[in-house]
Amino acid sequence: MPPQGKIKVLVVDDSALMRQFIGDILRSDPRLEVVGTARDGKDCLAQIKSLKPDIVTLDVEMPVMNGLEALEEIMKTTPMPVVMVSSLTQEGAETTFKALALGCVDFIGKPSGTISLNIRDVGQDLIEKVVAASTAKVIRPTASHRSSPRAINVPVNTGRIDIVAIASSTGGPMALSDLMPKLPKDFPAPIVITQHMPKEFTSSFAKRLNDASQIEVLEGFDGLTLKPGRAVIAPGGSHLLVKRRTGAAVCALSDAPPVLSVKPAANIMFQSVAEQYGGNVLSVILTGMGRDGTDGAIALKKRGAYVIAESQKTCVVYGMPKAAIDAGVVDEVLPLYDIPEAMVRIAKNQ
Repeated sequence: MPPQGKIKVLVVDDSALMRQFIGDILRSDPRLEVVGTARDGKDCLAQIKSLKPDIVTLDVEMPVMNGLEALEEIMKTTPMPVVMVSSLTQEGAETTFKALALGCVDFIGKPSGTISLNIRDVGQDLIEKVVAASTAKVIRPTASHRSSPRAINVPVNTGRIDIVAIASSTGGPMALSDLMPKLPKDFPAPIVITQHMPKEFTSSFAKRLNDASQIEVLEGFDGLTLKPGRAVIAPGGSHLLVKRRTGAAVCALSDAPPVLSVKPAANIMFQSVAEQYGGNVLSVILTGMGRDGTDGAIALKKRGAYVIAESQKTCVVYGMPKAAIDAGVVDEVLPLYDIPEAMVRIAKNQ
């Protein structure tokens, strides 16, 4: 449930300058109240006990107790939404994925390293992530989803499925990390994915998914062939399009402006898929803030595509799926743990 009144934020960073900058950014929004700051993980845990914040922004590299150690303790003792503040580097990406696995809701990158004097360049993004994360369902790492014991009632006359298109945002990295490994090696259609993520992170994310999955998972690039058993993730900072050529379908990247403040945008990918494949598409909208994907799902639905939305039961942030459901374009609402089986049944038209 979203907090009542102002959202109380604890800012944690070992740099006094960064604590000041981040605090000033957050105080500029009337929805937020910075109730305190902490200089390391140990200080953070003490401040949580005394100040009882609604959400924590947590630096990674700190003395005494680092961000990952603090996050793990927070999730054990006082689970609450945490937004990690991480350097936009290869090392920062790996640390961020570890933090997501430990239960943090979202992350934002420091544009220029540990001390980012230009942190205000991502100020609005930080504000929106903190506001959205404050409403998130905190999923503790010990709470693994189990397969549903019931049979999924999937319609058998969905038509031929030539491609699957997936959209996700906040909570999406862990949702995809749960979903993709459950798809069989012989999955019968190519998959394209738009996950809102910085360009420095998508390559590492694709590799992690590929290592854990039976199907191949790659970061998209111009001319990459789409084929059954292969999933392609839109690279951060570029929209992913699909082009059909003689004998094959390929990826194409677009540098068009952000749509609904995001780039890559699921709306652009969905629209491209609708234009190229008509109704022979399965669309899946997973957890995420905002409404990216809804307009694209409308375009797909008009052509006869089948649309699944993740249910509120398992969403970290029930924004993108709810927007599509409210628009009346969703055929089926399923918890995350039922979606892989549904994808297989629909793609195989069983």
